[in-house]
Amino acid sequence: MSTVQDILVYITVAIAVGYLVKKFLLPRSLFARKKNSSKGCGEGDCGCH
Repeated sequence: MSTVQDILVYITVAIAVGYLVKKFLLPRSLFARKKNSSKGCGEGDCGCH
């Protein structure tokens, strides 16, 4: 039973470390999503968003 707990602990630690690396060490440009600019704003850009 302790081996199952060890495996779960290692998986949890790996997920936590992966989250922290993604959050603080990797640049945001890797995960930036392009925003859909098809919102009806009229002919020109009104600067409302």
